[in-house]
Amino acid sequence: MRPHPRIVGFLSQALNHEFLAVQQYLVQSRLCALWGWQDWSATFAGESREELEHAGILSDYLLRFGVSPSAGTLRPSRPGRDLREMLEQDLEIEWSAVELYAEAMDFTKRQRDAATASMFARLLEDEKEHLQHLQETLANMLGRG
Repeated sequence: MRPHPRIVGFLSQALNHEFLAVQQYLVQSRLCALWGWQDWSATFAGESREELEHAGILSDYLLRFGVSPSAGTLRPSRPGRDLREMLEQDLEIEWSAVELYAEAMDFTKRQRDAATASMFARLLEDEKEHLQHLQETLANMLGRG
């Protein structure tokens, strides 16, 4: 089955987004390690691995559609100057993922591509969980949680 070109576009955009998130979390992990914050370093490293798994899922879909996966050009990471700023930067990344995956899921449903819609739905749920966790962590840091 040849996918709608916009589905390929969503997959490619999502892959680029996931690699951006991998880069962001990896840089934050290394920065925390340099600052001696081993627990946060491990947390960010785990997030990076999870985003890399998402990139693998998206790559599989592109390959099945006969498209060579490419993340394009990533913008520079924005690790933040302290932990709060790091988490705020990550919140922006997760919000954009939620918006992207919701739009992609809706479009693939309208195209009657149930398998791809289901994949985007799973990624959407993962990103919503990341978003909620970040929001709770930030609220706790600000004394509102």
